[in-house]
Amino acid sequence: MRTLVEIPDDDIRWLDRQADERGVSRTALVREAVAQMRSGTSRRGVDGYFGMWRDRSDVGEGQSFQRRIRNGDPT
Repeated sequence: MRTLVEIPDDDIRWLDRQADERGVSRTALVREAVAQMRSGTSRRGVDGYFGMWRDRSDVGEGQSFQRRIRNGDPT
């Protein structure tokens, strides 16, 4: 079945770059994205990172850590 969707020009350009880099069509990328969404694999990858620093004692509170890093203080 075919479907028509409107995608912003910036997203189309991004899709085209991704398709070129991977050597596939834009349509193949969209089909892959839909398949990943349906299977939940795209979300599982992200969810695997939640809590990965929970046992680290050198980081401290998250926002304080981010501020230190952004200000150039790696400690």
